[in-house]
Amino acid sequence: MAGLRVPNSASGQGLGGHRRSWAELLAGRLKRQKYNPERAQKLKDSAVRLLRSHQDLTALLLEVEGPPCKKLSLSKLIDCDSSEACANHSSSFIGSALQDQASRLGVPVGVLSAGMVASSVGQVCTAAAETSHPVLLTVEQRKKLSSLLEFAQYLLAHSMFSRLSFCQELWKIQNSLLLEVVWHLHVQGIVSLEELLESHPDMRAVGAWLFRNLCCLCEQIEASCQHADVARAMLSDFVQMFVLRGFQKNSDLRRTVEPEKMPQVAVDVLQRMLIFALDALAAGVQEESSTHKTVRCWFGVFSGHMLGGVISTASPKRFFSHTLTQILTHSPLLKASDAVQMQREWSFARTHPLLTALYRRLFVMLSPEELVGHLQEVLETQEVHWQRVLSFVSALVVCFPEAQQLLEGLLWEHARLPWLQQEGTGLPVYVLVRPRAF
Repeated sequence: MAGLRVPNSASGQGLGGHRRSWAELLAGRLKRQKYNPERAQKLKDSAVRLLRSHQDLTALLLEVEGPPCKKLSLSKLIDCDSSEACANHSSSFIGSALQDQASRLGVPVGVLSAGMVASSVGQVCTAAAETSHPVLLTVEQRKKLSSLLEFAQYLLAHSMFSRLSFCQELWKIQNSLLLEVVWHLHVQGIVSLEELLESHPDMRAVGAWLFRNLCCLCEQIEASCQHADVARAMLSDFVQMFVLRGFQKNSDLRRTVEPEKMPQVAVDVLQRMLIFALDALAAGVQEESSTHKTVRCWFGVFSGHMLGGVISTASPKRFFSHTLTQILTHSPLLKASDAVQMQREWSFARTHPLLTALYRRLFVMLSPEELVGHLQEVLETQEVHWQRVLSFVSALVVCFPEAQQLLEGLLWEHARLPWLQQEGTGLPVYVLVRPRAF
């Protein structure tokens, strides 16, 4: 009895007394399994989801590889003050390590590298800020971001970087993402502003995010911040992009293959900024308050200096015409008869200086004939804000004396505009074209 042995499956010993190792047993088990492409793809997708949901990518890699994987951290590369040769060597080393890790994890290297770079961008953004709602980087943050973007460019050049995955990862840190970082990514060709906006799942949410950041950017520009030159360049680039993409020709055949989200976001942001400014003026904004500074800076984007990059296209003229419509129609106020009686209070001299400055900038882009024609179209088709209509007419006649004749001809041609016929006031319509300058 003592000499009898029962086959021990745990030890791998067979009836013949031959003992097999665990590796041999597992190898035999794997051979009996047929390859299932669908199951393999599911495993890869699960691994990608794990990477994207993991809060600390470096820690995850440490779990997979062990302590030697610390070399994969980008911190040394970001903080590197060494020469370009050293930076290139570091990029090459980390890129090679990323490929090895992607192979072990069974995920695309582009997804892995995008997650790592996005995580490092988040670390740069969350460094100590000088303001409660910063949009600009500090000198130290800018230095670190520059090193990080050089590495991202290396990954792009070697086809080891997924733009889409990177955009998706960035929106996960939206609350801490700084506007200047977005600008640098666009300018340096990592991901364009359009790519980034298109990747956001909620168009209204990204419009609101851009609006808040542009307001803060305008305020900091007017406050003469330390990096005002960078801030002005950012504002100019963003505005030019929004105007060009938001007011391009609808008949462009390329629109059939291009995504539609970017033009909508562009128009939405520009409209939010204008409505914010008009509401602030209507509420009686205090001079030199933060809101006053924001409005003053934003109205400055209508100058040729800010729109210089797109001034040769037809987009700025469409943008200015759209802006004029918004000015005349936002928050319709009063009946026509009441407005005419109060016209003296809305003369050119009594119009808010910021609104007068905006009118003057619109007049540079549009001719008197275009302005009068646009006014006629708005009056005949939409409800209007009469205070702004009359202040606009007053400014138009003061800046273009010849416009008075155009307005008189328009009103004599239409003896009574529809809104006067409906009210039956019988008021002489010529009072609209005799605005008081003072």
